Amino acid sequence: MPAKNTVSTAKKPAKTAKAAAYAEPSFAKSKELFLRAAKVIPGAIYGHQSPAITVPGSYPYYATHGEGAYYWDVDGNKYIDYMCAYGPMVTGYGNPVVDAAAAAEFKKGNCFNHPAPVMVELAERLVNLMSFGDWAVFARNGSDLTTWCTLVAREQTGRKKIVAAKGEYHGAHAWCTPGHGGLTEEDRANMLYYTWNKLDELRLLFLNHKNEIAGVIMTPFHHPAFADSELPAAGFWQGVRKLCDENGAVLILDDVRCGFRLDMHGSHAYFGFEPDLAVYCKAIANGYTLSACVGRNSLKTAASNVYLTGSYWNGSASMAAALANLKYLEKIDGIKTMAKLGDMLKDGLVERGKAFGYEQIATGPGALPFVRFGCENNFMHQQVFCAEMTKRGHFLHPHHNWFISTAHTEADIKATLDAAEVVFPMVKKHFAD
Repeated sequence: MPAKNTVSTAKKPAKTAKAAAYAEPSFAKSKELFLRAAKVIPGAIYGHQSPAITVPGSYPYYATHGEGAYYWDVDGNKYIDYMCAYGPMVTGYGNPVVDAAAAAEFKKGNCFNHPAPVMVELAERLVNLMSFGDWAVFARNGSDLTTWCTLVAREQTGRKKIVAAKGEYHGAHAWCTPGHGGLTEEDRANMLYYTWNKLDELRLLFLNHKNEIAGVIMTPFHHPAFADSELPAAGFWQGVRKLCDENGAVLILDDVRCGFRLDMHGSHAYFGFEPDLAVYCKAIANGYTLSACVGRNSLKTAASNVYLTGSYWNGSASMAAALANLKYLEKIDGIKTMAKLGDMLKDGLVERGKAFGYEQIATGPGALPFVRFGCENNFMHQQVFCAEMTKRGHFLHPHHNWFISTAHTEADIKATLDAAEVVFPMVKKHFAD
């Protein structure tokens, strides 16, 4: 069942061993590389990995290697990674099972004039996993296929308009990018927006745009940056499904971020509904570049009519990695592990925050948790807390939901909670001075 968004009323935590002795980390090599990059790369580091969206000066800019739930930056600092490369790492950096499958396939050849047999095998597995699935296609990035899905919806219905929830991220293409550069009014002329969980607003859009809406695209739960995660209200998804059916619109699930962290059969199974199209990416191949779309037979002809290709999209090594990764996740019951560890982290931070006089707001399912300070809406306390935690080797993003992997352990969570007991008083002192 979906986890509840909670604020704990737990008592003050029992005394635990204090976090390891702290020495201020150096980011000298990160800064040096950044200055070099700025001369030859626009923005030096662009997109979601830009230092500008964390706390510059308190976070590393470049990584060298990873193992399990940990990675190291260019200055040699080690981190327990609660961002998991923004989601792709799900069974651990350097997972031997996944890497061996990818290496074996790569040795045979990764990019040919034709797809490799593993493409068929992976498509069959995805179709068997998804209750609504009859076919699958592949690309490289999430936005490759969220964009393609909107075209399939238009091809299927002969309509132009696409509905999305305000504040949701569906990729970097012109119709959905959070950026501003290079856009025209025409890029979003056929986009309609409503507020997540507000079924009446969605109903009104269908009423005001009768026979104009080709599809509705949504994430399984609302996980915008700079905001709490929001789970679907009771009956919300069922209401969305009904509205799409009544109005002949295609329901597109953007499961790029959540897929294979909430349920092996897709996040729709976790929340109790079925989409018409669903896109998977991040966790599908444990960091190997791959995205997939699974769809219904009723959309197969439309899907065939919408051109889909890329020079490297049929690369077989990533597909072998995905096949091995999905099998491994099922074998170890990874979904259960991630939920348990994520809840442990959320509950522990809420409990420790309360002990130091802070209400901590914990939202999102355990595998994709987010915890912030309830005393503010500007994330200033959050930035200080996450920066100090990161400098102590616990990589927490101040503005974006976190991720849990199967490589994390209870010992990792306990170490992070011990560090939090040191950092909470620092936050209090910072804002008292």
